[in-house]
This record gives sequence, structure tokens and C-alpha cells, in this order.
Amino acid sequence: MIQSKVYKSIGLILVFCPWIWGQHSVSGTVVDAASGEAVPEVEIYVLSEGIQVQTGPEGSFEFNVNTTGILRITAFRYGYQIQERAIDLPLKDPLAIRLERLNEELSEVIIAQQRRKTFQLKQLKDVEGTAIYAGKKSEVILVDQLTTNKATNNARQLYSQVVGLNIYDNGDAGLQLNIGGRGLDPNRTSNFNTRQNGYDISADVLGYPESYYTPPAEAVKEIQIVRGAASLQYGTQFGGLVNFKLHEPDPTKAFTLTSRQTVGSFDLLTHFTSVSGTVGKFGYYAYFNYKKGNGFRPNSSFNSRNTFAHFEYTFSEKTKLISNLSYLNYLAQQAGGLNDSQFLEDPAQSNRPRNWFRVDWLLPSLRLEHSFSENSEMSLQLFGLSASRKALGFRINRVDQDDLQDEPRELIDGRFRNWGAELRYLTRYSIFKKPSVFLIGAKYYQANNSEQQGAASLSDRPDFEFQNEEFPAFPRQSDFSFPNTNVAVFSENSWSITDKLTVTPGLRFEYIKTQSEGASTVIISDNAGNVLDTNIQRDDRTFERSFVLAGLGLSYKATSTLEIYLNASQNYRSVTFNDIRITNPGFRVDPNITDESGFTTDIGVRGRWNRDLRYDIGAFFLSYDQRIGLVDSIEDTNIFKLRINVGDAILYGFEGFADWNWMQTVFDAPANWLGSYFINTAITESEYTRSQRLNESGNQVEFVPRINFKTGLRFGYKDFLGTLQYTSVSRQFTDGTNSPRELGAGASGIIGEIPAYEIWDLSLSYSYKKWRLETGINNLLNTNYFTRRATGYPGPGIIPAEPRAWYATLQFTL
Repeated sequence: MIQSKVYKSIGLILVFCPWIWGQHSVSGTVVDAASGEAVPEVEIYVLSEGIQVQTGPEGSFEFNVNTTGILRITAFRYGYQIQERAIDLPLKDPLAIRLERLNEELSEVIIAQQRRKTFQLKQLKDVEGTAIYAGKKSEVILVDQLTTNKATNNARQLYSQVVGLNIYDNGDAGLQLNIGGRGLDPNRTSNFNTRQNGYDISADVLGYPESYYTPPAEAVKEIQIVRGAASLQYGTQFGGLVNFKLHEPDPTKAFTLTSRQTVGSFDLLTHFTSVSGTVGKFGYYAYFNYKKGNGFRPNSSFNSRNTFAHFEYTFSEKTKLISNLSYLNYLAQQAGGLNDSQFLEDPAQSNRPRNWFRVDWLLPSLRLEHSFSENSEMSLQLFGLSASRKALGFRINRVDQDDLQDEPRELIDGRFRNWGAELRYLTRYSIFKKPSVFLIGAKYYQANNSEQQGAASLSDRPDFEFQNEEFPAFPRQSDFSFPNTNVAVFSENSWSITDKLTVTPGLRFEYIKTQSEGASTVIISDNAGNVLDTNIQRDDRTFERSFVLAGLGLSYKATSTLEIYLNASQNYRSVTFNDIRITNPGFRVDPNITDESGFTTDIGVRGRWNRDLRYDIGAFFLSYDQRIGLVDSIEDTNIFKLRINVGDAILYGFEGFADWNWMQTVFDAPANWLGSYFINTAITESEYTRSQRLNESGNQVEFVPRINFKTGLRFGYKDFLGTLQYTSVSRQFTDGTNSPRELGAGASGIIGEIPAYEIWDLSLSYSYKKWRLETGINNLLNTNYFTRRATGYPGPGIIPAEPRAWYATLQFTL
């Protein structure tokens, strides 16, 4: 691990005691001009300071600034006229803002226009809750403002404005999210720390960080993404943070209801209903989501049920208690993978009628938020997971071989039990009359997971029961447990060196203990299947380590609408039990496999121009040491795939995003019309600089398309809105040897390049009073393509992406 005087200096700086500081406090109340009643959820913006706050249930707001003179603020809420005020600091008395109601019901286009006038911030604020984001590469997706296929969690559209993401298209109505970026494997978003409302939702944050649960987009208010610099506050992952912020209780009503019904291609049917409200100090939000479909390939039906409940109680203006409970259950038939020849012949074919997958996911959480003063606050998050995932089927590397239905299927049963607690304390202070923010936190995480593997029934039904006694010659039988423990302490400090320059150093201490305890059964049988010998092989391993990660961020706000940011942070990825234990035939693991380490650097400029153009343009450099991957290996003439530390790699490139409200620029935002255009481009280069295999040094890193381009046009008239989106991704490799496509019988389809592809998507919506109709076509030109070569389930082999598909959603709001 990198140790230097610079990092030691950062550590000494962080222990400085925060001093009480003397900022100017701005407070006030927003009321309805006609009735005089308090108006909650009013958005208060201070453009020059980058501040955005909301009024509480009593219509009150408060924030601090370290400036004098004239300060311009803006107040916005749906259904009211925007009000802009200029105030003179220091303020003698609290502000009294009176908002005038609009005399007519707003159209969807007018709402979109008003939202744009409120300087919507597409990156996280420097300080938000008990977290610091100053100087970090962050992106926020405002899901409610998207005209897209939310019913199926279409990731290509939902994440269209996030630069450089590599996405697996599975065509399973969004049951699982698969995103990566900058050379990180997209499989189940395993290279991000994935959270919902601030708490972990993956199977095991360290031992098995794959996310089998993804909340429905219809329930999500924001998707917050922080790149690799999130390693200091949220964990060590190279990817960073993905946090799904779900809708919260409606503070203005005791009861609201939203119901959405969707139908679509391939027998798609989804139902989503949510209720929300606030009664006194008690607030609630809950939803139920049901999905079913048959998929575009044979043997690919699915159905899922997802429920969620959010309850909160506000004891006082300083203290709030929030509880969340999520439950997901889904069953999916898996059509299996193809090799390249099969895909070129017919991407919709399937020869796996007996493969099934089941997930049960229960996530409870409890959060306490308390403000000690206007400058100091804390949060305590308790969370847990009780879950299982079961994979069942006929699985061999010869994917063109038909399912041998007279042979037993293979069952892999994984169970996950974990819990954790995360405590954060944040305080604001000053040094030399300049504002600063100090954050310190700690996290404890404990898991006790298990995995069994063995023979299952001959039937084609989803029978998730072991039949090892009935089939004693089944060659792959094992029973393992994976107890893991993680303790982390982290701290960041954001200093305003000048009115424009902010420096944010940080440190994170990690103690990780990952274990593998269990045994596998080695069966020796003759050609007739008679068992000759049975050997029980113990395989107990313990990986215990502790280390310190460091990082430094810089933010220079040249003007109120222009920011230059720079960040460098160390990253770390521990060996997972999926790396240690390979249960796939034809695969082995290097017994000397070790953890991965490296660092991420981002530099960029972001801001707005004349309120019409929003942009974020930058470059990144990622150093990735001891990267784990698959390579071809031969032993005694047997060819197999070996999971190994392939070597050291570097990845670097350009990332740019711009969103231009051209209708406002050209026509000065004419009433009833909306027009904007976005462009999203990532150009990435990668190279293995050192490799254990000589023929891999200088090769490209897997999962890195050189060009990742998305662009789209958003348009609207009155209550009609639409989005036309184009996606283009260049070819990428799936292994460090940069293997080409392999054609012909017997090819596995597991390794090889993923060819370039181009996709068009169209989404439309029309609103009338309490009703809304949404419709669209994904993959408009019916392109045959794939984005994934699965090494295990749902393959192995190529997983074809969904062809042209339509959807229609009817929404009713009460």
C-alpha cells in the first residue's frame, strides 16, 4: 500500500480540532400569499454559493454563508410562481417569502421549463447531509424528469446522461442492474458500492458485492453516482458509489396514490402502486411492484414481486427516526448462453429448457438523524440483509450441446446473512475566518454467508432441492460458509482556502477479514457412472489485512457558474469468495490469488452557461494493480480457464457531457414548447503494463470500449413530451488475451470480443389532469447485438440483447 509523507501530512491535518465559526445565518419562512399557510418542500437556491435547501413541514428554511453584501436567492415550488429576491447581508430579521399561486394548471412542458429555471444541480452539493462531496466527480439522475421506459428499468435510457458507463442489456424487465465503467466488469454492478437511501443492498459488501436487488425506477427519486473518490467515505471499490434515493412521504397531504399499469412486447405486464402522506409528525411512503413476461427467447419467462415501506417520525426540528423495509422475490427461467455461430444463426434460440433462477431479498434498515446545533449533525444507520439466490440448470461449456434431460441438473444455493452500522458526524467551523467542514465516521459490518452445490432433479420444473443421494456420482458437490468482518474509520475535511478554492483531504482505515470454510467432494467414477471412490477435500482459507487509503480533492469555483475540480483517491478490492471458489466446470483458481489495489484521478470543469447550457468535461486516470481476470491455461493437455491476478493495468481517457436547452436559446423559451439536446461521450484507452502472461502485456483491458457515445433530443408541446436517444458503443474484449470471436461447433462463447453496436430508443408521454399515458419503442431499428459473455449463470456464453420492443403505461394519480 502506498505510504508517503504526503499522506502522513494529510492525517495530521485531519486531527485539527474544528473551531466554532462565524458565518452569516440566513433563515426565513415561506407561506402561501393567499391563505398565509406555511408551504413545505419549497426549493431555495443561492446560485452564487451553490446552495440548495428545502423548506420543512412548517415552511421554514435556514442556511449559512460566509459572505457579505447582496445575496440573490430563488424560491420555487410546483403550482407557484417563481420568486427571486435580493437581500443585504448580514440579515437583521428572518425572511418572510410569500408565494403566489398560479391561476391555471401547469402543463408538463411548463413544469419542465420552470424546473430548468431553478438552476437544477446535476452534481451533488459540496456538503449534503452528513457527507462531503466537494471536489469529487459526481452525477445525479433526476428520475422523475426523464421521459423513458421506467417500467422495465431500462438502464440504457435511465443512465444516458452518466458518462462512460458500460451496461449489460439483459431484457429481463430490469430485475438486475448491470453497470460498470472505466474497465470495470458490469456484472451485477459488483464494482460499485451499491446503496439504497444510504445503506448497503448487495449480497456481501466485501465477500460477494453483487446486487441481485434493484429498486424499480418508478419508485426512485434520484440516482446518485460518485466515481472512484467515493472510496474514502463509502468503501474501497474502484467504481465508487451508486445510491438509489427513493421517494419520500408527501409532506403536503395525508394521502396520495399513484398507480401505473404497463403492457409491452413479449407478454410484458407490470403493475406499480405507491401511497404516501404525512399526518402530524408521522410520514409514510410505500409501494408494491409486480412484473411478469415471457422474454424474447424460449425458456425465458419471469415474474417478480417487490414491496417497500418507509416510515418516519419527526420528534423535533432536530431529531428524526426513519425505518425502511424492502422485500423482493423473483423467479426467472434462463434461456442459457450461445456461442458466436449460434448467435449469428438466430440470436433468439435456446437449448436450455431446465435452467431456473430464484432470488429472495429482505432488507431492513433504521436511521437516526440528529442536529446538535445549526453547525453540527450526526446520522446513525443500522441495516441488515436476509437473502438467498438459487441457480439451477444444465451447465457445460459446450453451449451448442442440447440439454441432456436424462442427466441431473446442477443446483447452487447461496444464502446471505449480514448486518452493519454506520455512524457519521459532521460539523462546520472556520479557520482564519474561512468556512470549513469536518466529517468523521465509522462502519462495522459482519456477514455469515454460505453456499452449497450439488445435484438436483431431472425435471424441467423449478425444484430447488438437492438430490445428492439419488445421484451420488454427480461430480460437483460442495458445502462452504463465508464469515466476513469489516471495520472502517474514515474522515474528510473540506477547507475553504479562499472564497473560491476548497481543499478536501481524507483518510480511511480498513480492517478486513474474509474467510472460506468448507469442503468439496471429489467423485471418481468409471465410464458407466459407477462410483469408485469419494474424497472429501477441506479448503479453509483466511484473508486478514488492514490498511489505510488516502485521497485529496480540490475545487476552484472561478465564477458562480464555473467550477474546476481535481481529485485523487486510492482504491482497493478484496478477494471475494466468488474469486476463491469457482463452481463452474472448466474453471480453476490460482491458489496465490491476491487483492487488487490502485488509485483513481479525475480532473474536469463543470458548470452552466447563460442558464441554457449545462456541462461537465474532464479526464481521468485509473491505475489498477493485480487485476483479477480469466486467462487460458493448459495442464496435461487439458485446456481450462484460470482465474488469476492477470497483472497491472492503466486506463485513461476523456469524458464529456453537455445538455443544451436550445429552445430557450433560440426562441427565448416560448410558452408551451420545450426543446433540449444532450451529448455524452467517453473516449477511453487502456493497457496491461505488466502481466504474468507475456503475451498479455500491452493488450487492451477487458470491458473497455474505446468509444462510448450517447446523444438525445428531448422535445415537447403543452402536455406532450418525448425523447429520442441514440447509443453507440465500440467493440470491447472480455479477457486479457484480447481473444477474437470464435466460430464453429464446440466454441464456448465465454471468451471473445463484443462487437460494436448502435441503438435507437423513442419514448413519449401525454398528461391530462390526473392521468398520464407513456409509450415508446426500445431498439427502434431492431438491431441484433449482445453486450455480455457470461462465464456462469445466466449462461455460460453469449446473452443476446433484447430486439425491438414496445411498451405502454397508463398512470393515475390521486
